[in-house]
Amino acid sequence: MMMMMMMMMMMMMMMMMMMMMMMMMMMMMMTMMTMMTMMTMMMMMTMMTMMTMMMMMMMMMMMMMMMMMMMMMMMMHCGRSAN
Repeated sequence: MMMMMMMMMMMMMMMMMMMMMMMMMMMMMMTMMTMMTMMTMMMMMTMMTMMTMMMMMMMMMMMMMMMMMMMMMMMMHCGRSAN
């Protein structure tokens, strides 16, 4: 039962993280659009690099989360088989 609860919590966290990431990406896109119209090319380039960095970070986070989930699943499976 506790394990199930933990799994549920993990799922909820994942959903929240995804939502946040989506929001962040949207915000970044919006800022990028405004930058294009207002700022100079240099600023634009810097923004691009920053965005790519953020994307990479997000990807890493996602990967980590996925790994955690996989580990949890494996643990659950092992426990079940043992029982």
